[in-house]
Amino acid sequence: MRIALLGGTGDIGQGLALRWAYDTDHEVLIGSRDAEKARTAAESYETELDSRGVDRTVKGFVNEMAADRADVVVLAVPPYHVGDTVDSVAGKLDEDTILVSPAVGMKGDEDGMHYHRPGAGSVTAIAAEAAPDDVSVVGAFHNLSADRLANLDVELHLDTLVVGNDTDAKDIVRRLADEIEGLRSLDAGPLANAAEVESVTPLVINIARYNDGMHDVGVTFE
Repeated sequence: MRIALLGGTGDIGQGLALRWAYDTDHEVLIGSRDAEKARTAAESYETELDSRGVDRTVKGFVNEMAADRADVVVLAVPPYHVGDTVDSVAGKLDEDTILVSPAVGMKGDEDGMHYHRPGAGSVTAIAAEAAPDDVSVVGAFHNLSADRLANLDVELHLDTLVVGNDTDAKDIVRRLADEIEGLRSLDAGPLANAAEVESVTPLVINIARYNDGMHDVGVTFE
């Protein structure tokens, strides 16, 4: 399976790219608005994997080309770029493409981070509204520490909550998540539940801020 990470040069994109390339045989594509930036990032990920004895090819493309080649497209971009990013690649998506949104809207002040719920109800809903009607949208990977993902020396032991209206698409994303060692996916219901899932992220960040030794804290459910 080909997985494209649009905005894959950023923190969450790097972490997911490295984990999928390290733990699975799926083809990983890095997308960016700047093709050269994507290729540079892809080369750096290959170097990191090679240093660990893993010979993998990671390719970098401009976002539209990465999306055109992928089965699963992950919107690893800031929340305020989600709609525009989907618009820019919409012509490259089809009914067989699964679009995944991990972005969370947040605002910070002196007390910490707070969930900033967009007018659409959630960032995942923004992605769904911008996507072509025949493209399935799934929300996942919201509450994960990007630093922890990108550090392949760290064992994860984390859960990720997955929302979506298309059961088959959601199952595929859950399988992709479960293939990352130490990550467990949990079904959190339809897209209407995305806001509740996204709102956990600022809580996790605040816990990390106010408790020593919990910089890369995540969530697990028992």
